[in-house]
Amino acid sequence: MRRVLITGANRGLGLELTRQYLERGDTVFAACRHPDAATELKALGTTRLHLIQLDITSEDSIAQAQKAVRRHTAALDILINNAGIFPGAGPEDPAKQHLGGLSADNALTVFKVNAIGPILVAQAFLDLLKAGNKPRIISLSSGQGSLTWKASGEPYHYSASKAALNMYMRALAAEVGTYGLISVLVDPGWIRTGMGGSNAALPAADSAKGILRLTDQLHTEENGSFVTWQGQPVPW
Repeated sequence: MRRVLITGANRGLGLELTRQYLERGDTVFAACRHPDAATELKALGTTRLHLIQLDITSEDSIAQAQKAVRRHTAALDILINNAGIFPGAGPEDPAKQHLGGLSADNALTVFKVNAIGPILVAQAFLDLLKAGNKPRIISLSSGQGSLTWKASGEPYHYSASKAALNMYMRALAAEVGTYGLISVLVDPGWIRTGMGGSNAALPAADSAKGILRLTDQLHTEENGSFVTWQGQPVPW
């Protein structure tokens, strides 16, 4: 039985990851900003599901979440940095991500959630992970964060934030590897969720299943890698 912390667990891929870990008998700490309103998450309720309030843009919230998890367990085996945002993809959206509509405030909002939040969460839960069984940190990135693959303009902020996440987690991997942890970045694919939209080709259940399989099969030499949900290398 694994002890798993998943951020952004109330919807989309995070909800599906929570469901699949619970189905196989693991204990899940499902973190989201408003757990009281997370109806679908609550519907998964078992004694192995713990809802944790967490706003990854708030250092105080991260610290309180760490204390809440520690009340239930002395160790974590898996941290999945899933929480993320993709605002302003459309030209009429006020949080614009196209040239001519960019702003510092919008950029900072996206960076705080997609890049800075995950590294602060990993930092806060590092001691619990060190005490875990074959601990690993899975951070959900995107092909949009690949400099090699980037061939379009927008979404500027989202792409840059995922590239920043890649650097943070690549640096983290170099350090935590000395503790026996494995940290990897995963492109979950274009998924049919609220973020990915209805035109996406990949069901969330398929991506989640691949991420679980990949996480289970990670080896030490893969620490610091960037791969797809099917385990294929993604260029930086």
